[in-house]
Amino acid sequence: MDGSTRVHVIVGDPIAQVKSPGGITGAFQREGLNAVMVPAHVTPEALTGFVQGLSLARNVDGIVATVPHKFAAYAFCSTATERARLLEAVNVLRRNPDGTWHGDMVDGLACVTSLQKGGCDLAGKRALLVGSGGAGSAIGHALLGAGVASLAIHDADAGRRDRLLALLGNRTVAGSDDPAGYDVVVNATPAGMQAEDPLPMQADRLEPGCWVADVITAPEVTPLLQAARERGCGTRTGLDMFAAVRELIVDVLLERR
Repeated sequence: MDGSTRVHVIVGDPIAQVKSPGGITGAFQREGLNAVMVPAHVTPEALTGFVQGLSLARNVDGIVATVPHKFAAYAFCSTATERARLLEAVNVLRRNPDGTWHGDMVDGLACVTSLQKGGCDLAGKRALLVGSGGAGSAIGHALLGAGVASLAIHDADAGRRDRLLALLGNRTVAGSDDPAGYDVVVNATPAGMQAEDPLPMQADRLEPGCWVADVITAPEVTPLLQAARERGCGTRTGLDMFAAVRELIVDVLLERR
């Protein structure tokens, strides 16, 4: 690092769990770039002031938003991709030539890519999504784009679930925490990060042959995924998704998508 290093920042609350700084900095290095990503622990009430101040630094080229900032970060974007505008959420922002921010939301595409790389053909499948926050909204949108026949959405916050159902429209229905009968199940909630967390769904109702994906990166094998494996399900971990999202974030920051 030196005075010409280009800086990218990932903001979250909490932030200690994220793996993006090392992975994305390594990707920059492999591209031959003098650039880094650094973590910043920023609370929701401090986010606006932080981004406003950060925007004044002319060597800051990008911002990655993680929990709980993906919806709030959209407000800082002067331009955005079609999917980000639909969801009104972003997880990566890059500088426009005029110094403003351009946003994209690639969590959903990363989840779909992870499932497909694992061997899951999503076309025509019945899917259950648990969690309709920033990542969940993007995953729901991407699952529909990948051709699932139907998408059931469950969230303890019924109002948030209903907003996503209204947004995504056709092929979506209100679901429950019962995964029986589904071909693909995705946990997009924080449940599983802590040992004492309850399972996000009734794991004893998972059926053999179902694909189960979890967004949580630590622990890598969550209690949900362990239960799914014991029941003969295919699984994709949060680290599998992270590998895909890391590549997509780098592509956005380097203006390749």
